[in-house]
Amino acid sequence: MTETAATVLVQTADGVRRITLNRPDKRNALNAELIHDLKAALRAADADPEVRVVAIEGAGTDFCSGADLSALRRIAGASVMENLDDVEELAELFLLPRRMRTPVVACVRGRALAGGCGLATACDLVVAAESAQFGYPEVRIGFVPAMVMAILRRNVSEKRAFELIVRGHPIGAGEAERIGLINHVWREEDFEAERDALLGDLAGRSASAVQLSKRLLYHSDGMGFEAALRAGVDVNVVARMTDDMKAGVARFLERA
Repeated sequence: MTETAATVLVQTADGVRRITLNRPDKRNALNAELIHDLKAALRAADADPEVRVVAIEGAGTDFCSGADLSALRRIAGASVMENLDDVEELAELFLLPRRMRTPVVACVRGRALAGGCGLATACDLVVAAESAQFGYPEVRIGFVPAMVMAILRRNVSEKRAFELIVRGHPIGAGEAERIGLINHVWREEDFEAERDALLGDLAGRSASAVQLSKRLLYHSDGMGFEAALRAGVDVNVVARMTDDMKAGVARFLERA
């Protein structure tokens, strides 16, 4: 199935929902329309029981270059309340991947900068081709990568986060993998095959186990040890009652 919106392309096959940012002439820069369409596509994917994994990628040579120039001009002339409304829309986009039941994978080629880097790292997994670059250049125009900082701080060490946000230099995919900002880097010629293999592997996992695991992982963020352990107890009990768990145990015992 293929559907087309003004700024987003959506394809579904074998449990994998692929959402493509479709402003290649603008390096897939974020504007109000793209943010709206992307959020709608993510919500639709989360509501579809046939979808087992969601992939976000960019059309053309870049994943997402950050805010659109027209958006930056509007920010400069907007009131406090207008800017607040605008920021709330973007914050909701960064929250959506964590709230979704399915894994969300950012598949990055080319540049993922500023809000584009925030979007990639807001996903559950980030995979990249060797050509990819990641960075937060906002400081260069006197801006602060404020919302994406909450995401960055949960992915890398404090000192790495500080350097990335105050120097504003992009880093290559290999360095991003080394510091824990992304999960995997593949050669350009291997990227599509490796990406498809990963997405297929995730789509083949127990939907209930993945959903419960994802929910627990993020729910326990910030909890003390005992509270996190008790939350794990509750999820463990629920997992034991699922059809996937019962079928999986039965298969295991048959092989034993």
